[in-house]
Amino acid sequence: MTQNMSFLRNFFLYKCLFALTFWNHVSLSVEDEIFTSASNSFPEDGSNQKIKSLPLLSTNSQQSKANLDWVVIQNTTESLSLSEITNNNVKKLVTLLSDFRQGSSLQNLTLTNVSVDWNALMEIFQTVWHSSIEYFNINRVTQLSEITRYAFDYSGTSMKALTVKKILITDFYFTQDDLYRIFADMNIADMTITDSEMIHMLCPSSRSPFRYLNFLKNDLTDFLFQKCDNLLQLETLILQKNKFESLPKVSFMTSRMKSLKYLDMSNNLLRHNGADVQCQWAESLTELDLSSNLLVDAVFECLPVNVKKLGLQNNQISNVPRGVAELKSLEELNLASNRLADLPGCSGFPSLQFLNVEMNSILTPSADFFQSCPRVRELQAGHNPFKCSCELQAFIRLERQSGGKLFGWPAAYTCEYPEGLRGTELKDFHLSQLACNTTLLLVTALLLTLVLVAAVAFLCIYLDVPWYVRMTWQWTQTKRRAWHNPPGDPGTVLQFHAFISYSERDSLWVKNELIPNLEKGEGCVQLCQHERDFIPGKSIVENIINCIEKSYKSIFVLSPNFVQSEWCHYELYFAHHKLFSENSNSLILILLEPIPPYLIPARYHKLKALMAKRTYLEWPKERSKRALFWANLRAAVSINLPTADENLYEETD
Repeated sequence: MTQNMSFLRNFFLYKCLFALTFWNHVSLSVEDEIFTSASNSFPEDGSNQKIKSLPLLSTNSQQSKANLDWVVIQNTTESLSLSEITNNNVKKLVTLLSDFRQGSSLQNLTLTNVSVDWNALMEIFQTVWHSSIEYFNINRVTQLSEITRYAFDYSGTSMKALTVKKILITDFYFTQDDLYRIFADMNIADMTITDSEMIHMLCPSSRSPFRYLNFLKNDLTDFLFQKCDNLLQLETLILQKNKFESLPKVSFMTSRMKSLKYLDMSNNLLRHNGADVQCQWAESLTELDLSSNLLVDAVFECLPVNVKKLGLQNNQISNVPRGVAELKSLEELNLASNRLADLPGCSGFPSLQFLNVEMNSILTPSADFFQSCPRVRELQAGHNPFKCSCELQAFIRLERQSGGKLFGWPAAYTCEYPEGLRGTELKDFHLSQLACNTTLLLVTALLLTLVLVAAVAFLCIYLDVPWYVRMTWQWTQTKRRAWHNPPGDPGTVLQFHAFISYSERDSLWVKNELIPNLEKGEGCVQLCQHERDFIPGKSIVENIINCIEKSYKSIFVLSPNFVQSEWCHYELYFAHHKLFSENSNSLILILLEPIPPYLIPARYHKLKALMAKRTYLEWPKERSKRALFWANLRAAVSINLPTADENLYEETD
């Protein structure tokens, strides 16, 4: 009995193993996965979250090759993915799919690398249409024969979404309607045809159930869906990367789509020159993407009035014009990568909450932006060529007051100009209030100027600069007149041994001592004395200069009275000027009375210098020493003066 039970148990086990092995080769394998819908997943190029693909399970099933010559990529109770479909195995595929009638568990089908004739392709579609499949994804399709009219039966389908990627038509001579009518009249909610060089799509023959259409990366033009009244349920339309050119025509296309909410027209060739063309958008349209086109400022004259989210990045917009129609519902505006020179105001966008103006040409953004746009919660203004100057200080303070509304702060906000500050973050850029306050700067400059003028005036008065200027002018005028002397004028020929400069209070000593001892006796000396030798009619200054120039030496009788005399100062100045201009040794200083240093005025700095550097004669109080004094003085001024005949001869020459 025990042996019989063991034999039955082994027999049953062998039967189970045989059944499992057989089932693995002829039917679908059953796996315990939970169905996960991916209808809202992103496309391969990540263009927009609205783009859908078929819901396929990510299983760990191994790629296998069946006896039917196709490659099984995925095989579960709800999803089947096959590759390498050809004319050789297409009928077997149709037979296999025919077994999945409505009510079956298979819902997702993906076919990749399909190379079949037109009729075979239509037979695949027709079979899928009457099966339990709801999401059909077909990639890299090559149609190998002539396209002809096909009577497609759309009735009784479970299909919800179709995705066709990279379809290649080898027949270039066919009736366009035979191809496009098949897809235009499909009674499904979602349809995607991408990267297929499709040049047109017909309007559905009757009211279409389409809610989602995606024609990414084709060759569609402005003629698409013009005057089409049968897309009343369409909510999402993606026409990214096509060849549309006219923005008004795009608006007319949408005007009859009463349910349209999202439209993606990015990466086209759209233009709008602002001509007298009224745009007519669908009133239901709330999200519009016009990025990466050729649009300029006039685009704001052709926008849907109820739009809430608007993408205009990567165009040629340089300004947001004022006075255009208000977009009262607009909440999000993307103007990145344009040519804006300043932040746009919100006069036409009262509900704006998000603004992106990154990568424009904004040097100094307006500091009153948040005042004109009180509802804005986030501003993206980074990666602009900011000019770090006084005007930018207000914008930097705006960031501190905004409470974190500047997106990307501080890393995205750096100085571009001047070159010395390039790369410096705006948060680290600071200028003093004086440098940025024009009024304060002007007042400070004015005060400094007044202080400087006062200092210069004080120094001029202290150093007697006006006096020196006046004397220089007098000397220049005298020299000028001397150069223009008429023939026969004595000119500057020496006529005197010495010119005497003294104070009127010391005149008694000069007249009683100096003149008698020098002009009398052997080798008499001819002295120039102002009372005796000044020429009437000439100015005093001119007479002083003439006497000094016509004298071999200039004798200065120094005393406390001398430094108090204005005219003595003049005479000393001119004599000192001659000393340096002619490089002569013509000054003789006689110290009649000691002069305390505190009595010498500041303007007599030349006298101080002369007394410190030059030897002077001191008038002796003892009579016994006076003979030597006169002998030294006579020797100092001794020179043979030219005679009158010699002077006349020189003048003639």
